Amino acid sequence: MIVGVLGAQLTSYAIWTSQVRASQLAQLDELSRNVAYSVASTMGFFRSLPVEYRHIVLDQLRNMGGTRFFVSVNERRLAVEDIGSGPGKDLVVGNFREILTDELNIDDVVVEFSRPDTLRVFNNEVRLLDLPPRWGQHSLLMEPLSPPILVVQLELSPDTWLYVATLLPLPEVFSDTRWLSGERLLVALLVMLTVLALSLAGIRSVTRPLARLSRAARQLGDDLDVPPLKETGPREVAATAVAFNRMQRRIREQVEERERLFSAISHDLKTPITRLRLRAEMLDDPIHRERFCASLDELDLLVKGALASVKGLDLHEEVELIAPRGMLEQLAEALRPHGGDIQITGSAEPIVVKPLALKRCLGNLLENAIFYGQRAEVVLQDDHDSLTVVIRDHGPGIPQDELERVFAPFVRLEPSRSRHTGGSGLGLGIARHIAHAMGGEISLSNHPSGGLVVRVTLARQESVTTLQ
Repeated sequence: MIVGVLGAQLTSYAIWTSQVRASQLAQLDELSRNVAYSVASTMGFFRSLPVEYRHIVLDQLRNMGGTRFFVSVNERRLAVEDIGSGPGKDLVVGNFREILTDELNIDDVVVEFSRPDTLRVFNNEVRLLDLPPRWGQHSLLMEPLSPPILVVQLELSPDTWLYVATLLPLPEVFSDTRWLSGERLLVALLVMLTVLALSLAGIRSVTRPLARLSRAARQLGDDLDVPPLKETGPREVAATAVAFNRMQRRIREQVEERERLFSAISHDLKTPITRLRLRAEMLDDPIHRERFCASLDELDLLVKGALASVKGLDLHEEVELIAPRGMLEQLAEALRPHGGDIQITGSAEPIVVKPLALKRCLGNLLENAIFYGQRAEVVLQDDHDSLTVVIRDHGPGIPQDELERVFAPFVRLEPSRSRHTGGSGLGLGIARHIAHAMGGEISLSNHPSGGLVVRVTLARQESVTTLQ
């Protein structure tokens, strides 16, 4: 944007400057030719006068005052401090020489420019500024512009030179103005800043809906109940917001339908399981009765695990600011009657989360650590962007190639994680899903000294309303 605007400004100034310069030269050409014809007429008049009448005419001109030309007759050519250069001066001098040559049939005319304060007008080196006012020298002074004075000298005869001084009312005869002056550069800078400011405001107004869409996409992974997007903005963005809201509604409907399906299945299965259990209790053979009851217990455990999985993924809960260490201490206290020895080290600032969901996530992990390792160490690691909870147990660990598979539903590793030891293989999967829903992650690794290390990382939110 900066390069484009600056390039357009510089190009426009270059074109404008060349056009202005061409217009000035055209105006100067016309004016100089008109003055040159007047000077040629004046010189022709003095050339035609008898010598004895020339001083009389000069005295009359001085007494009249206010004429366009200052004329004098001198014994020699007066030295003039010629000033100026550039195409303007070359054009004026060329026009005067051409016209005087054509009109007077001479080719030795001298055309020069002088400043008023250094101009000499007589043989005795009298300066123009020293002449009495009645001699009309004020016609050559145009304060405060002070344009250069054009001086034309022509040899009328040996030891006789006709001197004519006049003004070209264009102060910029010699101005070779740079095409990019300081003023123009300032204007270009102001225009560029104005265009950039307006463009930035327009771009921000266009991209603001995209920022809302990006933020809504991140929040959708944390909570399906976030408010729908405003379907406003540019046409493409509004259409995207409409599609996003429709996708959010369909995902929510599918999740709700899944919950209803599992609830219906569990409700329908409880009745036949209960009937089968009653019939199994009526069997005479104790061995068959025990086997039937064990199978029914396993089936009942699967149904309850499936329901627990569905409920565990239901995170329709308001976020709150909680103290992580306090929650861990409560969970450790609840597990202590079951023989769990949990040591907690480190501290952490309060974090914005869904408390019941986080409690279930950490509870599942601590229960696993106590069940398979009898004792566990918990370390809190806190920084500005995230909170990390590291849980290490002293159990048998998990084979390296099984570290990811254990997060799948109903996966238990034999023999240490057998169904007969309790559990349905859903705890780790539910814990990871809860962590993902809160913008976090769970990873597993084996400790070099034995046991499993679970690392829970939760991103810190800016405010309580971020996750809502």
